[in-house]
Amino acid sequence: MILPVPAMHQLLHTRFHRRFAGVLLAAGLLGLSGCDPLAIKELEEGVSTEADVVARFGQPERVWNESGGVRTFEYNRQPQGTQNYMISIGPDGKMSALRQVLNPQNFSRIQAGMGVEDVRRILGKPAMQVPYELKREIVWSWRFLDTSENAQKMFYVVFSPDYRVIRTEVGADMEGPDMRGGG
Repeated sequence: MILPVPAMHQLLHTRFHRRFAGVLLAAGLLGLSGCDPLAIKELEEGVSTEADVVARFGQPERVWNESGGVRTFEYNRQPQGTQNYMISIGPDGKMSALRQVLNPQNFSRIQAGMGVEDVRRILGKPAMQVPYELKREIVWSWRFLDTSENAQKMFYVVFSPDYRVIRTEVGADMEGPDMRGGG
C-alpha cells in the first residue's frame, strides 16, 4: 500500500512519538532510583514532615498502618532498581525512620510459614511474581546489590499455593550487569 506523503509523514510521526514517549518513560522510571540519594540527603528523621517525604519521593506504592499511629510508606524501585524503601511517619506527622529494606538482615527475617503480606511488609513489592504450576509454587523475586561481592543479585521467596513461605534463595541476577557478555 502506498500512502500519500502527508499520510506517511503522519504515520511515521505518530510511531516516532509513541516510541520516543516509551523511551522517555523508561528513562524516567530508571532515573527515579538515581534521585534517591539526593532525596535521602534532604530528609532528616524527627524533623522532615510527611509533606517533605512525598515532595521528594512522590506518592507511596502502599501505606502500612503500624501500632501507635505510625504509618509506613512503601517506595519500590523494582523491577530495575536494587532498593526498596520503607519510610515511617510518626503520629506527629514527622519522619521517624527511613530504611532501605533489601538487605541480608531483612532477608533473614523471612521464615517458612510466613504469609505473603508479612513478606511484602518487610521487603516491599517484588520485581517479579512467577507461578510454577507443575511444582505448585509461586516465586517472588527482588533485585538487590550484594555489597559483600559488589554484585547485583536476586533474592527469591518460594511460596506454596496458599501463599505461605516454603523457602528462600539467593541467586545471580541473570539480567544484571555482571551477567552481560562483552567483546
